[in-house]
Amino acid sequence: MATEEAGGRVTQEPVTVWGRPERGARGPAAAHSRAELTAVAVELADREGLSAVTMRQVAKALGTGQASLYRYVSGFEDLLDLMSDAVTAEVALDVPLEDDPVEDLVALAVRTKAVQLRHPWLLDIPPEPLRLGPRGLDYLEYALRAMAPARLPGRTRMEAVALMNALVAQLARAELQAGRAHTHRQAAQAAYLSEAAAQGQRPALAAAMADHAEASPAEEPQALFERTMRRVLTGLLSPGPSR
Repeated sequence: MATEEAGGRVTQEPVTVWGRPERGARGPAAAHSRAELTAVAVELADREGLSAVTMRQVAKALGTGQASLYRYVSGFEDLLDLMSDAVTAEVALDVPLEDDPVEDLVALAVRTKAVQLRHPWLLDIPPEPLRLGPRGLDYLEYALRAMAPARLPGRTRMEAVALMNALVAQLARAELQAGRAHTHRQAAQAAYLSEAAAQGQRPALAAAMADHAEASPAEEPQALFERTMRRVLTGLLSPGPSR
């Protein structure tokens, strides 16, 4: 959107891809759509990773010239916005809320992680607090409604959503990396940790490991994820000290 400054100079206000029309009012009719660009980019990323997604490769997959893509997007960041918002739509938001903020958010976190594991390239997109499109806004609205019974200030609820999503991404990344790690390397790391604890120089570590070993065998990743999210969200949604 253009605005006029003092002296008559016209400047262009920054606008996201969601605030610009699908195509300009002038020029030839568009042969494709943003939805087509997005679908091609997501398919490339799913198959070859985010590094394979370039304006040139998307244009090639569409059978058009790279310059023609700028009828739909202003640059690569717009494409990332479109891609991340498109797959956010895979997180089911029609699940009825149970009026239990912690359990409702844990369930949302589980569904969110499933999408991230299905599209690992999502975790490679540089995080931006406001990288939100229409589907991202729907996600945020759902999460905030889930927290309504907690009666927390709006700022606290927004921070809780941001922290929850950051933790989900971190745990999803760890789960993906664990699946790719070599078994012998994992065994060597576990042995090193056990030896360090047994040397007697780190009694707190030794006690923690002993408690962990006695409690239960190694948890499945999903059970560990849900337990971790539940504990963190319980703390995030508890009333803070009054001033």
